[in-house]
Amino acid sequence: MNLLSLAFILAFICAGRWLVSRPVSWRRDALFCLLNLSVLYGLFYRTGGLPAKIVFSIYVLWVGFQYLMLARFAGRPGRLPWLAFFTPILALVFLRYGTPPDRFAVLKLPAPVGSYFVGISYLAFRSSYLVIQIRNGMVKPPGFWAYLSFCFFVPTFQVGPISPYTEFSRALAGTPVDISAARAGLRLLVGAIKYQFFGQLCNQLAYVNLMQDDFYHHWVDLPVAMVFYYLYLYCNFSGFCDMAIGAAGLIGIPVAENFDNPFAARNVKDFWNRWHITLSTYMRDVVFAPLSKQLVRSFGPANANHAIALTIIVVFLLVGVWHGVGWNYFIYGAIHALGVVTNHYYTIGLKRWLGREGFKAYNENRWIHAVAVVLTFAYCAASLLFFANTMPEIKYIFGILK
Repeated sequence: MNLLSLAFILAFICAGRWLVSRPVSWRRDALFCLLNLSVLYGLFYRTGGLPAKIVFSIYVLWVGFQYLMLARFAGRPGRLPWLAFFTPILALVFLRYGTPPDRFAVLKLPAPVGSYFVGISYLAFRSSYLVIQIRNGMVKPPGFWAYLSFCFFVPTFQVGPISPYTEFSRALAGTPVDISAARAGLRLLVGAIKYQFFGQLCNQLAYVNLMQDDFYHHWVDLPVAMVFYYLYLYCNFSGFCDMAIGAAGLIGIPVAENFDNPFAARNVKDFWNRWHITLSTYMRDVVFAPLSKQLVRSFGPANANHAIALTIIVVFLLVGVWHGVGWNYFIYGAIHALGVVTNHYYTIGLKRWLGREGFKAYNENRWIHAVAVVLTFAYCAASLLFFANTMPEIKYIFGILK
């Protein structure tokens, strides 16, 4: 992060805290929205010339259209809310899978057009989840300026968390939020250290810096790269989320937690309750819950466990392709689907074999717990081979091992 970007962020925190503390009004919301848009423009679009400015304008106009769809359909009965729900999702799918390079050649962009829609994956999930919340009566529909502020909220814009509108709306509505400025500042500092120092340190022994150097490597280097990429990704991602939560807290807006010591997970299911928690929550509420209910009704109660297993597979394949384009991401999702489905059937078998008291004793056994944590760590670290590398890069890595 350069000094100018840091200045943008500090100015945003100070101005944002002042605005959020002002009496509730549409003018306050409009100014807060313009503040977020101004900072995002300065961070991501200021130096891109006219094409980048055009893309930024399109981005804002599209989110404005999302609001019109939400205001028109989110609170309607029946299936009409799905029109509002899929509006941001279709934009994500189009930008990620439906934009060949020559389609936007007139803009003369130096990079694929999808890369200019910064944070589109997180924005699409945040805004679509808001439709579900409105349909279920969890929150009232936001005003136009509040909606744009939520979608373009600087701390969570680029890399999440996929924080729901619930707490954001409480802060803008003037409801007292118990956030310690000192604790938020410390969270911001800890996140910056994890992101800038420990993340970069671990990255020195990850795939790119350890193995992709045109030399042959002993096979031991591969598990070393797997472990340190896992550590790097955690420090990088959780550090960024810590900074987002801390910066938002200094402004007075709470943001959902995204990590809960994932290295302590005892199985892959537990891992996803601790890693990228907001993504897991989204997939649980939007995909797993309704799909599993439908499949259980279709398969019958006697096959409920198989219906749940099929739902798990669908969920994690979607998680894989949400992360990026390419077979490597699909395989990454499939590996985690395999891990969670295996745990699903293993748990069912243990309960039948051991009984209630035996299963409780099994879970409380410290040695079994320790072995489970180590195996889960190894499994998740190995799976990230497909997250960190394209298929040609994976082929290259295995080609240099001896």
